[in-house]
Amino acid sequence: MIKAGLALCLSFCILILISFGGVQAAIASPQPPSAIYLASSGGTVFKFSGKRPTTLGVQDGKLSACPSSPNCVSSQAPDGDAEHKIAPIPYTTSPEQALAAIKSIVQGMDRTAIITETEDYLYAEFTSALMGFVDDVEFFVDPTAQVIQVRSASRLGQSDLGVNRKRIEDIRAQFRA
Repeated sequence: MIKAGLALCLSFCILILISFGGVQAAIASPQPPSAIYLASSGGTVFKFSGKRPTTLGVQDGKLSACPSSPNCVSSQAPDGDAEHKIAPIPYTTSPEQALAAIKSIVQGMDRTAIITETEDYLYAEFTSALMGFVDDVEFFVDPTAQVIQVRSASRLGQSDLGVNRKRIEDIRAQFRA
């Protein structure tokens, strides 16, 4: 019975791989960012990454605003927007040391990739373990206010079940430690 179940599961996996361009292509070639495919790396079973937003980064000292969906938090959201508002991360060191500490924390977290890094900005992608959902997480050092402005947003879906807020609070706790 178990062998029959395993054979059925293996057949299903092969069918999925073939339907997405063949076994060789699914394993050997990189997939476009919007692809939904079976993956075997990093513990991710499926990959629902969506397209990387083109509106990321700092414009006039601000990170992008959150969309109306609840799957985003930002320290620069309006004060009356409790759904999206999260406190920035204060620092007492130099701006360079603060950003280096954030980078070290991010690099120590599972399924992350740093995409962009400048002297005052860090952008990383976080990928969920099971379904491969990608969240875009940004950090901007604001030396005038001596805080790190933060933004964490899911690319796909509506609700994130509080994952983005929890992530920033976890990073904040590690930064303080």
